[in-house]
Amino acid sequence: MIFKSKANKALDRMEDPRETLDYSYQRQLEMLQKVRRGVADVATSRKRLELQINQLEQQQSKLTDQGKKALQVGREDLAREALTRRAGLESQLNDLRGQYQQLQGEEEKLTLASQRLQTKVDSFRTRKETIKATYTAAEAQTKINEAFSGISEEMGDVGLAIQRAEEKTDTMKARAGAIDELLASGALEDFSGPRDDIQAELDRMGSGPGVDVELEQLKAELGQGPGPKELNQGSPTAQPQQQDTPQQAQWPQNPGGAK
Repeated sequence: MIFKSKANKALDRMEDPRETLDYSYQRQLEMLQKVRRGVADVATSRKRLELQINQLEQQQSKLTDQGKKALQVGREDLAREALTRRAGLESQLNDLRGQYQQLQGEEEKLTLASQRLQTKVDSFRTRKETIKATYTAAEAQTKINEAFSGISEEMGDVGLAIQRAEEKTDTMKARAGAIDELLASGALEDFSGPRDDIQAELDRMGSGPGVDVELEQLKAELGQGPGPKELNQGSPTAQPQQQDTPQQAQWPQNPGGAK
């Protein structure tokens, strides 16, 4: 039972209604062809019996003429023999006529069945084509909807490919940016062009004073040392300050006038 259920499920998944309808239509055409061959065979047999009946009837007519001629010449015995043979042919003719009528009836039945089957096959063909067209349209609509929703297998593969491409692109962009930063900071050397040691030394010297100035400013803010010295260009030369002559300290007079 398990095997049959799984086989039935697999067959149902593999079955294409259009192929099934085409196969059914082909079987009906084969059946119709067999019925037509049967009609042709019955008609052939009927025609053969008809020829035999005609031959026997001709023999009967011939024996009747021979009996008449035998009586005319006075040969009654020959006339009797001719009539006896004619009676035997009459018995065969009766059997052949019965078979002929039977075959004729069968031919009419098969002809009617062939006509009905032809009508049924034509109707089935029209309905088959309609169902196939409807199924094809529904299948196309389903694939379109699956493509739009992204649940189809093909579009799923395309979506994964796009996602992988975007991830690789982001990785390469991040790598390129990181290398640019490392080259700019001097952590990596650019081997693609000629190396200029003098320019590198000048760049390091140019960046040195700026770092020293910032360091002095930070120290001044933290109170760890004097601030950076500023050179004022164009300012007058500072004059030395005159030192005041020391004066004798005067003590305050006491109420008694003592100093």
